[in-house]
Amino acid sequence: MRQRTPVFVNILIITVLLVIFYYLFVQSYSFLASPYFWGTVVISAILAYIHSAIGDLIENNKFKKLTPEEKAAYLNEKKIPFLRRQYDAAFKKQSETEEKDILIDHGFDGIMELDNQLPKWWVGLFWFGTVFCAVYICAYSFTDFAHPLTEYEAEYKEQIASITKYEETQPQVTIETAAFSEDNIAAGEEVFKTNCVSCHSDGGKGGIGPNLTDNFWHNQPEKTLFKNVFHVVENGVTGTAMQAWGKNGVLTGRDIQNVAAYVYHINQEQPPITPAQGGAPAYGDEAKWEKQ
Repeated sequence: MRQRTPVFVNILIITVLLVIFYYLFVQSYSFLASPYFWGTVVISAILAYIHSAIGDLIENNKFKKLTPEEKAAYLNEKKIPFLRRQYDAAFKKQSETEEKDILIDHGFDGIMELDNQLPKWWVGLFWFGTVFCAVYICAYSFTDFAHPLTEYEAEYKEQIASITKYEETQPQVTIETAAFSEDNIAAGEEVFKTNCVSCHSDGGKGGIGPNLTDNFWHNQPEKTLFKNVFHVVENGVTGTAMQAWGKNGVLTGRDIQNVAAYVYHINQEQPPITPAQGGAPAYGDEAKWEKQ
């Protein structure tokens, strides 16, 4: 008779498999706090004990039918610890006597074949991989598990929520604390495209609103270009289509800081878009900005 796997090992394996399968469908470890999961574990453990008890009855019945020599061999093998038996089954080499017992009566070119059984760990991995593959396919086909678009949307929402939380907890940027940074230009361009391009056109070349790339400005309440743009965007211009984006709550102080960085970039760090290139004509007085 072959030795059976101890019941505690079966319970451990069942618990690990339950954790894996629950995670495939829930997609988080929140189920570990659920009584339903632990109820499943308890029920599985009870079933494993019942299975073990039935196995003991069958084993005792078979043991009675063994010869005295077979009984002695079985009892001696049963004294070997479970992990030791698994190691021997996987790596221990048979003796010459043991090889004769499992030698198959055919060969080729002097090479004889032994009737070795596959190691239990190998068979276990094979069946685990087969079952896992089936469950994974079901989880992928009928749930949101492992879908890249679903994972992207979830992560995107988390990032937006974290940005919103950061905005709420951090001190708001004001004209006194705002400062130009090249790192803000790209974000400022996105703000510009969303809110400003309808009047100032692509690249700030002007249209309904004035050309933002030349050095002529109708409104110059501040001494530096960056602060001036921040002031105009925040407070707007009375009597024009330029609303008070900041005071109206449409843009945050950080948004205004970013778009001010973008306007500074296209005005000071890039050549102006002239009327010959499609830019709006000069509007206002020539500015003499102080250096940042």
